[in-house]
Amino acid sequence: MLQIGDEVMYFSALFLLVLLATRSATGASLLTAFLYVFMVMFRFPPVPADQAGRVLRPGAPSGSVPVVAHRGGSHDAPENTLAAIREASRNGATGVELDLSFTADGVAVLMDDETVDRTTNGSGQVNKLHFVQLRRLDAAARHRLKDKFSAEKVPTLQEAVEESIKHQLTIFFDVKGQPDKAASVLHEMYKKFPVLYNSSVVCSFEPKVIYKMRQTDPRVVTALTHRPWRLSQFADGAPRTLSSWGQLWTGALDILLDWAHHHILWKLCGISAILVQKDSISKDYVQYWAERGVEVLGWTVNTAVEKDYYQNLLEIGYITDSLLEDCEAHF
Repeated sequence: MLQIGDEVMYFSALFLLVLLATRSATGASLLTAFLYVFMVMFRFPPVPADQAGRVLRPGAPSGSVPVVAHRGGSHDAPENTLAAIREASRNGATGVELDLSFTADGVAVLMDDETVDRTTNGSGQVNKLHFVQLRRLDAAARHRLKDKFSAEKVPTLQEAVEESIKHQLTIFFDVKGQPDKAASVLHEMYKKFPVLYNSSVVCSFEPKVIYKMRQTDPRVVTALTHRPWRLSQFADGAPRTLSSWGQLWTGALDILLDWAHHHILWKLCGISAILVQKDSISKDYVQYWAERGVEVLGWTVNTAVEKDYYQNLLEIGYITDSLLEDCEAHF
């Protein structure tokens, strides 16, 4: 949990910043008090530690750490498919990360991108295609092992949940947006399959998604996903804008967002875990979150050297594209 000393330090720093900006002790006091009351009234407590532990540290071979297959293991099988879930289980994963999306007629399906172009033999935006159109596509068409997994279909969320439960895999539901719709659909899944409370996590880059999920169902284990400099840089490090002013502005927003994740948002949402880009994690970083009762998982860990580091030095779970061999990261 957040230490009392942390809260005193954060709100004291806020008071001093506002005081310096406004030169009004009254105004600084009122704003600081308002934000403190807001945090107390509207934050969600995390789920019980024993429940979070069952989800985030599921049974695994002695001495090992949880290993989550990214998009079901996108190097080993066509991503976000039932075949990927089966392969992940066969290859020793303890969990699968699956991406939630919606068709034009509101059907919840698995798809990472906004379009179907990269992974299927079709074209177009997912939210502009009806489910019957999506179902005709070959989800293995562009995969390196397409001959092995021919004619794989885009599954519905429920089909993926049933397959994951069948193989006793922990599910990390990755939600990109549409917090109201996502929270509603996932809540229905939890009602239909109560086992999910002890075998799944709802995670997102967007704090509003996690907050809405906790608001809809406070019993769900949740996690924030974080990558430093996400607003100013693409995953490969390339700048999102060539404008100097744009880089300066988005860089400043990144600094603010990073601070908010580590000091405010996690507490407001009551998360149980934080999923962080692998290059930003160290023993001290893991300890920082352990003191606050939050588990750390790294992504995307794709080489034997990196996996050994997570297994034997950090001793925390990780998300990987392949459980079989080294591979390039799939952003």
